Amino acid sequence: MTRTVLESKTKTAVLGFDAPFCVIGERINPTGRKKLAAEMEAGDFSTVVKDAIEQTAAGAAVLDVNAGVVFNSNPNPNETEPPLLVETVKRVQEVSDLPLCIDSSVTGAIEAALEVVEGRPLINSTTGEEEKLEAILPLCAKHKLPVVAISNDESGISEDPDVRFAVAKKIVEHAADYGIPPEDIVVDPLVMPVGAMATAGLQVFALVRRLRDELRVNTTCGASNVSFGLPNRHGINNAFLPMAIQSGMTSAIMNPVQMGASAKKIAEKVEQLAAHGIVIPEGVDWDALAPLLGLGATKATPSKELEAILAADFLMDHDPSGGAWIKFNKAASGEGDASGGRRGGGRRRRG
Repeated sequence: MTRTVLESKTKTAVLGFDAPFCVIGERINPTGRKKLAAEMEAGDFSTVVKDAIEQTAAGAAVLDVNAGVVFNSNPNPNETEPPLLVETVKRVQEVSDLPLCIDSSVTGAIEAALEVVEGRPLINSTTGEEEKLEAILPLCAKHKLPVVAISNDESGISEDPDVRFAVAKKIVEHAADYGIPPEDIVVDPLVMPVGAMATAGLQVFALVRRLRDELRVNTTCGASNVSFGLPNRHGINNAFLPMAIQSGMTSAIMNPVQMGASAKKIAEKVEQLAAHGIVIPEGVDWDALAPLLGLGATKATPSKELEAILAADFLMDHDPSGGAWIKFNKAASGEGDASGGRRGGGRRRRG
């Protein structure tokens, strides 16, 4: 049985065909987040710590840690990223006990992070490019660590799933030359945006099945890629993830957190109601008001994507007796009643 084992000092996460889907929290990543990048460059890790705590609380099994900031003062990542990634890993480990996914395109940064990371992390990542393979695979072999294998090579990202499978097979075979077993290779088959390629979903489902059945490897993906550029991205993601799980995908790098309604959004909604003659009294508790206005909670909560994953785990018998599903819904409701479908609470008495 193919099982990829990740460990922190106190916790273990397992990727496997019969294991619960492994959610790898993606938020500790400055790519596309200018505010976070500026904070990290300035040595401010408050958002990093907040993201680590919220993702852990939401239900992530692993935290991806990326420190790919392009410094204004020094654009050379080979010099700036290693110490920044080391400090980021330290800060995350201070507030979360989850296993980590060390995410960097700079080999020196990964090497530096391995000096301070606790347990057995996942290395993210190698590709099928020869230069990348020769840099990352020996490092993984030396430390006996699993690695994410992205299925593109020197020719780029192919739209042909057969080509992407061939790249993945090449990586698995090359890894074997270093003594790295298939269970320590986690293939990213590269999910394409369905808005740009109508067959993107069908392609990746078929490709994941081949990777499971022929190469016997675990898989991961950037889950939100499938919905890029589309309205109601959460709706697409919520459908995609259970279908991917049914096809054999065993993990995803994704956001497990639904961010709370901001004070600005609540104020805008209150103003809209006032314009229609509905006045909200002053002093009302906005934490209680926000859900009544259809804005959800004001605090970070588990995302709908995470909810869909837990439901899929239950339906795929990866959650024996539905224990995780019941626990999640009890926590979400704040009550002990998980009946959900029962109405009225009991039979009415006549007379």
